[in-house]
Amino acid sequence: METNNHLKAIQQFTGKEFSASPSPFMLWLKPVVLKAEEGKLKFQYVVRKEMTNPIGILHGGVTAAIIDDVIGATMFSFGEEYFYTTINNVIDYFASAKVDDVIIAETLVIKKGKQFVNAQCEIWNADKTRLIAKGNSNLFKTAMTRN
Repeated sequence: METNNHLKAIQQFTGKEFSASPSPFMLWLKPVVLKAEEGKLKFQYVVRKEMTNPIGILHGGVTAAIIDDVIGATMFSFGEEYFYTTINNVIDYFASAKVDDVIIAETLVIKKGKQFVNAQCEIWNADKTRLIAKGNSNLFKTAMTRN
């Protein structure tokens, strides 16, 4: 059985900020890894002022970006050498989050084919009593490699 070093790289940050991401944007988001399995991640974020809109709640664009970014990390968890690019993101917004709120993003790969992947991400408040947003994405396997 082949070792999945990409997944292990994420798992070593369980309970800590994922500061080894190759994504500068993910580094800006400052996620804490709560759980990492192949095709399934759970990250925690703290809403900062610079992530909010003029009325002080989590900006919808940042919410969408979290969904896109953590789904990308989920693809990394498969340990493949190729990058996947997002074809589309469909996001439903259900509730707000404000500065200093802790939010949880959980991903799940619904279907992974040879070229295309369908994945989802739900963003919850810290105690999982309020769904903030849910996104579904389709991704395409590119010819670009990680090396």
